[in-house]
This record gives sequence, C-alpha cells and structure tokens, in this order.
Amino acid sequence: MNTDKNTVIGFVLLGLLFFAFFWFNNKQQNELNAYKQKQEDSIRRVRAASMTAADTLAARMDSLKRDSVSRLSAAGDFTTAAIGTEQLVTLENNLMKVTFSSKGGQVKSVELKKYQSAVNGKNVILGQNSQIGYNINTAANQSAPTTNLFFAASQPVVNGDKSQSLRFTLTGPNGESVVHEYVLHDDAYMIDWNVQLNGADKLLTQGQFNLSWRAETQLQERSVTYERQMSNICFSEGSEFDYISAKSERKFEKPVQWLSIVQQFFNSTLVAKNGFGGGQVQWSRKTDSSNALASSDASLQTKLPVSASASVPMQLYFGPSDYTILKKQAPEMDRIVNLGRDMYSFVRPINKYVIMSVFDFFAGFIKNYGWVVLLLTLFIRLVTAPLTYSSYLSGAKMKVLRPELDELKKKFGSDQQGFAMEQMKLFREAGVNPLGGCIPALLQIPIFFALYSFFNSNIGLRGQSFLWSTDLSAYDSIAHLPFSIPGYGDHVSLFTITAVATSFLISIYNMSMTPTQDNPALKYMPYIFPFMLLFIFNRLPSALTWYYTVSNVVTLLLQFVIQRYIIDHDKILAKIEEKRKAPKTKSKWQNRYEQMMESQKKLQDLKDRNDKRKK
Repeated sequence: MNTDKNTVIGFVLLGLLFFAFFWFNNKQQNELNAYKQKQEDSIRRVRAASMTAADTLAARMDSLKRDSVSRLSAAGDFTTAAIGTEQLVTLENNLMKVTFSSKGGQVKSVELKKYQSAVNGKNVILGQNSQIGYNINTAANQSAPTTNLFFAASQPVVNGDKSQSLRFTLTGPNGESVVHEYVLHDDAYMIDWNVQLNGADKLLTQGQFNLSWRAETQLQERSVTYERQMSNICFSEGSEFDYISAKSERKFEKPVQWLSIVQQFFNSTLVAKNGFGGGQVQWSRKTDSSNALASSDASLQTKLPVSASASVPMQLYFGPSDYTILKKQAPEMDRIVNLGRDMYSFVRPINKYVIMSVFDFFAGFIKNYGWVVLLLTLFIRLVTAPLTYSSYLSGAKMKVLRPELDELKKKFGSDQQGFAMEQMKLFREAGVNPLGGCIPALLQIPIFFALYSFFNSNIGLRGQSFLWSTDLSAYDSIAHLPFSIPGYGDHVSLFTITAVATSFLISIYNMSMTPTQDNPALKYMPYIFPFMLLFIFNRLPSALTWYYTVSNVVTLLLQFVIQRYIIDHDKILAKIEEKRKAPKTKSKWQNRYEQMMESQKKLQDLKDRNDKRKK
C-alpha cells in the first residue's frame, strides 16, 4: 500500500516538475524571441531612416521602369495590352460574390456569403492570392503569360436561365484574339470558364496549351496549425481520385480531370471538361507565423488542334467542401471530403452509408448539432448493444471467479507459468473467455476513426455552438494558457477533460472486475491510457470529444445497470459449477497451448534447480 502511495506521489511530483520546466523554458524562449525581434526592428528603422525620400522614390521608379520595359519586350505585337490599368468587375448570386480582374482576364477573389471566417468574423474569401493563365505567342520567338496582359472587359449580361456572362477580350494586330468567357449560374459555386483562341495556330506553338495555376490558401479556422495539417492537394487522374499530403509534388502520367487546392472546410478546384493530357503540381505547407496555410504551383498541358480557332472549356469551383454539393460537380469530387483514406479507408463505407445518413436524419428535425451528436452516440451504442452485453456477461463471470484466481496467485506465488496453466484450466472449466471484455474496446477503434474523419470534414458542424463550445468543428476552450505545453497546446478543453475523466472511471471499474496484476506495466496501463488521451484529444473537434464523453457515460451506466439489476451473479456461479461437472473436450489449440506451457514450466524448473546447485 505504501509503495502504491509513494508511486502516486512520485508521478504527481514528476508532473509538477515537467509543468514547471515547460513554463520556465517557454518564458525564456519568448523573452529571447522578443529581444531578437526588437533588435531587428531597430536595425530596420535605422536603415529606413538612412534612406532619403528621394532615394526611395528613385528606386521605386527604377523598378517600375524595368518592369514596364520587360513587359513591353515580352508583349511583342500585343504592346497595347502590356501596359494598362486594372479594372475590376463583379458578378454575384445568392451564394457568392466573384470579383474578376482585367489583368489576365481572371478571377481575383471570391466571397462566400453563407460562411464567415473564424479569424475576423467576415465572409470567407477564397482565391485572393492566386494567378491562373497560360503563355501565348506575341511575336516571332516571343511569348508572354496572359496574367501579365490587360484584357478589355465587356458589360455583364443576364441570360434567360438567370445565369450571368462576362467576357474579357485580348486582340492582336493581325486579327488574333483571346476571349475568356465566364458564366455564373444562379445558386451555384461553380463558374464556367471558356477560353476561345482565334488564330490558335499562331498563338500556340504546335497547338500546345500550357496552363499555369499558382495559389496560396489563407487561414479560415481558429487554429492555423490544425488547418495546415488538414490541408492537401486532391485530383482526379485517369478518372481515379488521389491526393498528396505528406509529399511535396506529383507528376501526372495520365489525363487529369480536375485539380483541387483543399483546406479544412473549403476548396478551390479547376475542372477541365476535356481533361488535361498531363502536368505536375508542387505543393508545400507553410511553417511561419503568418496566416498562410500552403502554396501550390501547378502546370497542366493539353494538345489542341492546330487550326485557326480552338477552345478550352473549363470550370472553377470556389466553395465549401460539402459532400452533397461536391457530389453534383464533377466525378469523384465528393472524395475531397475525407471520410476515410489510405489505411483508414475501411471506415469510409461506415461514414458514407451509416454515420452520415443517421446524422442527417437527426439533423433534419433537431437544430442544435450538439444534441444531434448525442443522439448519434445513443444510436451507435444501441446497434452495438448485443456485443457489449456479451462482454459485460464475460466480465461478470470474471468477477465471480476472482476469489479463486486470488487463491491461485497466493498458491503459486512467483511461479507465473504454473499460475497461467491453472488459470487457463479454471477458465476452461467455467466456460469463460478472458478476452470477452475486450470487445467494447475493439469496437471503439473503427467507430472512433470513422467519427474522427467525419467530424473533421463535416462543414455542417462549423460555427455550431453547444454548451460552452462556440464551434463543434474545433476544440472548445475554457482557459488560455500563457505558454504552450509540447504535445498539449496553449488551451484547456473542457470536453477533453470530461472524456478523459470518464475514461479513467471506466478503467477503474474494469480493474475491479479483473484479477489483480503483479506486473507494474499491466497494473498501471489502465491509468496511462486516459492520461495519453488528454494530449491526443485537446486539439480535436469538440464534437468528437463530446461524443466520447457521452459514449463513456453510457458505458458506465450500462455497466452499473447490467451488473446490478440484469446479471444474476448467483445464477452465473451456479452455471459455472454445473459446467465444471460436465465432461470437458479440449480443442487442438488448447492441447498445443497446454503442451507449450508444460514444456516452458519444465525448462523453468530445470533452470531453477541449476541455479540452486550453483549457489
């Protein structure tokens, strides 16, 4: 007893020492960073003060002059398009407001009307740091990217189907022209983009159309670290979905149908109606202290007919990563929503056909998603009830046998192999499966991974408040720490604490149902697991930690009710005694296991005798 008490005191003191160390180390590091930043700011101010206004203006004018000369040189015969003033034109429907730029005839930014940024509370803006264009021949042996050329914008036109059209035109001196036509449909996040090339045989070299798309995504959620982690590149290559997350580049060997730059709940996607023949994309997550998430640089190629005119029909999607919306856009685009990939792909059918359907059913008549998660949890526990009941029955049998197991431990003492053989014999006679109580834990694994994917990708949870959580798609925070603990973070999540506390209570209860352990590792393992959850859960969506809390509470209630009022321990004991009297048959596995244990026991006895002789 004193040893256990001393061990607990030792763990507490060790935890306090770690806490104090992380706090002091973090404080020193912050002070050092502040001092360095102060020095850099001072040096920058001195340098800025030493530069006269005339020098600054001269440098700026010189830079503009060099840029203008470079553009004029590259523009060739399209000199009138090389220098100009950017004009902005907007189209909007009930879902978004799209701003186009005459420079490059491209989308400049997209404002989503139904989604607000967690950073500033304003509407989400996508595509504001991107450029998309291609090179055209501007003269003999000269070419320029369309992103550097100024197009002439037409007036927006409202079509008969309530869609809106906008055209940007670039005209050459010899009759060549480039037209970018955009069509924004009502109640849609997808923009039709048609590139029309008149004089394509002159504008393109051997009909080669090389599209370049550079983009940088910006923070929209609460945690920049977590949203960076959720960001990736998705694409359809050879009509099959794939993605890159850990890798930094991908070379396309098969035709590409679409390419998407994905953040946690939103994506910007380029769709080629006729597909691209190949290309590559380079991508990297940001690691600095800015609000930028990731940057990408994609180049896609297609071969057009070498003729007087050619067209490239494409589409641009700027919007939410909503499964039901993406499913209607392009084939396989719904897989942008991560419902289970790679080694966790086995949970995708669970999410797609069970979790999502049940969640949407409850959400159809309950507005608060916190209660929807609770009902979803109760549904899952109801479906798995038959298996959990059998595990509780196995636990009850173990509890009945515990006095006999304790007697065996006293009898065999340090002879672990002798105890294991007698224990197995006792279980076989009583008809008890010692692993029966593991079923609930095993069931939790696929369900947890399914819900982890579902709650991380379900945009419906975004901004939904419940109890003290202001956003079920992000962690809940009841306190912000003045420092960051490695692996834990700089905040305290109350749902994480409730999930860990209920897991700890379940561990204590299960320990009371199983034989006592002499092995310290096995003895303290049930307490170590909840402690690990404290670090794992603290940054996860509060919907997931709320689910885990409810599931644990249901487990505790079921265990109490079943053990107290449903399972009759006297009847179980009577059945065990009856089973002991019945003739026993051993399986081949049991025979082999007993033979192995007997052989090991003989070897151990021989080793002990040899050790005694040596002494």
